[in-house]
Amino acid sequence: MHPRVFIIAEAGVNHNGSMERANEMVKVAARAGADAIKFQTFKAKTLVTKNAIKAEYQTKTTDRQESQFDMLKKLELSRASHLALMNTCKENSIEFLSSPFDLESIDLLKGLGIAKWKIPSGEITNLPYLRKIAALGQDDPIILSTGMADLGEIKAALFVFTTAGIHLEQITVLHCNTEYPTPMQDVNLRAIQTIKETFPGIKTGYSDHTQGIEIVIAAVAMGVSMIEKHFTLDKTLPGPDHNASLSPGELIQMVRAVRNIEKAFGNGLKTPSPSEKKNIAVARKSIVAACNIVEGEPFTHHNLAAKRPGMGISPMKWDDILGKRARKNYKKDDMIDA
Repeated sequence: MHPRVFIIAEAGVNHNGSMERANEMVKVAARAGADAIKFQTFKAKTLVTKNAIKAEYQTKTTDRQESQFDMLKKLELSRASHLALMNTCKENSIEFLSSPFDLESIDLLKGLGIAKWKIPSGEITNLPYLRKIAALGQDDPIILSTGMADLGEIKAALFVFTTAGIHLEQITVLHCNTEYPTPMQDVNLRAIQTIKETFPGIKTGYSDHTQGIEIVIAAVAMGVSMIEKHFTLDKTLPGPDHNASLSPGELIQMVRAVRNIEKAFGNGLKTPSPSEKKNIAVARKSIVAACNIVEGEPFTHHNLAAKRPGMGISPMKWDDILGKRARKNYKKDDMIDA
């Protein structure tokens, strides 16, 4: 059986600093059937310098005059906000996750009892950060996003974990492209297989930033064990990620599609399924009389035919029937029972 895909509905910073909106996002993700909702935990002062520039996609969807520091400052979630969101998640039976973006945020989440760590793509080359995660809990699952990374950088990050005693089986490596939205020609889904072959033992997943749900569907069909996808309550809201996010309706469609694909994988045995067995007699053919045949007449290519239904002798026995003599009279379309 194919393992159940773990679906993370990425809220990120699409709450725009509003707890009312963040709580509503939890409820939307839960209703959609996602396994977890993920936020982002950071302090602007420890994440970026005051003069750090924005990404190109961020300048298109936010105030151009605003610095990255000022943009992020408005999107911070306090410890109290984290606790409130965790409580909302509990009430709605969905797992709370958050990506820490700095060392202080790792401590904050650890203090809140978080025991599953999602490392954002930008931290894959942050050695002090990786070491801190590796030292937290030897049994904690780790999710490593690899946007902008090459195989060497992934290997270096995994080495930090394995040398700290983390087993590869605890790690899920997410293929990812860090452009919002990601152009289709840059998705490179085949990299999922490359990661799987390069690092035996790890689980693979896909963090998607394309518009729509079809690339997620393709990744699931390729056998990933985890999917992460941004969603928003309103794509027209100001903010860096809304434009590359799913609407609530699209999130429902994505989860439903993923679950359908899981059902469709099956057990790999090529045998008639329970639902199609009843159609065998209807769709297949039997050997029948092509015309009236009298007793004693030999069966030939001219007086036999293959027609539906398939309740008689299979046409695969055609050569066995040819040349035999009829043991009774047959009318046209009668099934041959020689």
